Amino acid sequence: MIAIKTPLEPVHIVGAGLAGSEAAWQVARAGVRVVLHEMRPGRMTEAHRTDGLAELVCSNSFRSDDATNNAVGLLHTEMRRLESLIMRSADANQVPAGGALAVDREGFSAAVTKALQDHPLIELRRAEIAGLPPADWTSVIVATGPLTSAPLADAIRELTDERALAFFDAIAPIVHRDSIDMSVAWFQSRYDKVGPGGTGADYINCPMTKEQYDGFVAALLAEEKTDFKEWETNTPYFDGCLPVEVMAERGPETLRHGPMKPVGLTNPHNPAVKAYAIVQLRQDNKLGTLYNMVGFQTKLKHGAQQRVFRTIPGLENAEFARLGGLHRNTFLNSPKLLDSQLRLRADPRLRFAGQMTGCEGYVESAAIGLIAGLYAGADARSASLVPPPATTALGALLGHITGGHIETVDAGPRSFQPMNINFGLFPPLAQQPTRKSDGTRLRGNEKTVAKKQALSARALAELDRWIAEHLHTPAAA
Repeated sequence: MIAIKTPLEPVHIVGAGLAGSEAAWQVARAGVRVVLHEMRPGRMTEAHRTDGLAELVCSNSFRSDDATNNAVGLLHTEMRRLESLIMRSADANQVPAGGALAVDREGFSAAVTKALQDHPLIELRRAEIAGLPPADWTSVIVATGPLTSAPLADAIRELTDERALAFFDAIAPIVHRDSIDMSVAWFQSRYDKVGPGGTGADYINCPMTKEQYDGFVAALLAEEKTDFKEWETNTPYFDGCLPVEVMAERGPETLRHGPMKPVGLTNPHNPAVKAYAIVQLRQDNKLGTLYNMVGFQTKLKHGAQQRVFRTIPGLENAEFARLGGLHRNTFLNSPKLLDSQLRLRADPRLRFAGQMTGCEGYVESAAIGLIAGLYAGADARSASLVPPPATTALGALLGHITGGHIETVDAGPRSFQPMNINFGLFPPLAQQPTRKSDGTRLRGNEKTVAKKQALSARALAELDRWIAEHLHTPAAA
């Protein structure tokens, strides 16, 4: 991707969240002008609180940073090799989080905002695009995310003649660190795992007895929840971000086998007694003054949240910097509506990126923004770009969104649902590993570990080959 000296039509990008910000960065790195449109602060959403670009509205975690054994960690590494702005900003603003990459959300957003505002090829316009982009915008990336404004969402639905799918996404509460009772709680990462910038003691753990757990679950089920509007009553949740009370409704033991599982942790205040369930909190800002309740997305009303969450041992006097909330997400039926380069079949000048395409998660959204930016930058230079190999995390995620996911079954087309990156999206290995490096046979879980490691090694080798063969040296940014 070499800087272009001759004037080119700009690429217009609508939405400056993670996907739009990453797309803008990649287009500008190709030497192509960008006009980045962001409606905030003139018009806010139900979840955003600032005017910062790439604001994180839910968790501050980018999840596992393990590129050898975890698909999202592999995606991190692939994006870094493509000079991702989102990953550069995350790395520069990380906070301890065991084996995960978590960030100071304000520092992260500030870093992304500054990089884009300072880039000579990027123009930031603060105004809502209320409807379809003007016809004279020849190249557009729509990256408005799950909280797309109603006029634009309605215009897209009318253009595609396709009813947008939707699901609810819930936000976890954030607690002031100094309000947590550390004579009850303690610092420890599960199995003492050390992650980027971490020490192996990066989570605050609050233990529960069986009686306390049973009372907590009963309170979750009994307290007042956010009311649904009539048009929202049949909207499904995404399983990766279920509200804690919805998990509790699935059975009394669900939570202690999910976000409240007690494994890999020992209470130093009472090491002889194993907790029946444990609530974990993860550092949310670089100063370490705020911690979010891991897996505690909720649709409880605010008063109910304070009553119920203060029954957790160690949180009896908790002060909340932010209570949980609920918002409605929308996404496209992408396999039907988008082509292999994320262009809208009904109007190919429009590309889509981010969570609106049906990927799920911060990193996945940014990754699809990255790919959309690469495609748009190539198109602007009248160049062609083959997709990243399906064996890479980027290629596997793109394939999930655009390739073959509407399957005919007896009842008709199978519905398309959001998906996090996972090794199940990757093509199988030509040959499964059967032996260790010392020649001894793999047994039990060793086979699964070896398979993941082989998939990761193959992905990075093929990504490097794709970069060398299809991408020029990036322009200095």
